[in-house]
Amino acid sequence: QVQLVESGGGLVQAGGSMRLSCTASGSISSFNVLNWYRQAPGKQREFVARITRGGSLLYAGAVKGRFTISRDSAKNTLYLQMNSLKPEDTAVYVCNVGDYNYWGQGTQVTVSS
Repeated sequence: QVQLVESGGGLVQAGGSMRLSCTASGSISSFNVLNWYRQAPGKQREFVARITRGGSLLYAGAVKGRFTISRDSAKNTLYLQMNSLKPEDTAVYVCNVGDYNYWGQGTQVTVSS
């Protein structure tokens, strides 16, 4: 089983940017679907973004145009570039390997107004 470790979270002001990383303990090049999810306090986990092995991208409506998902197979790392952050983006962000339902532990992102 591949272990996933997120990093890059923290506190940022509204309108700012942040890049999250999700580094895998093994190769990610064979995985078909890699996702980012988030969970805000008192809310259910929600889908944020997806990238497939073929390069197809999918975004939740709330982040489309502001967030960009990418992968670097050579570094076994998945990224989430977040721009124009809003207070409602505050959540724990978690990466996921869709093929095998692997999950990281999450990284906290807090956007202040």
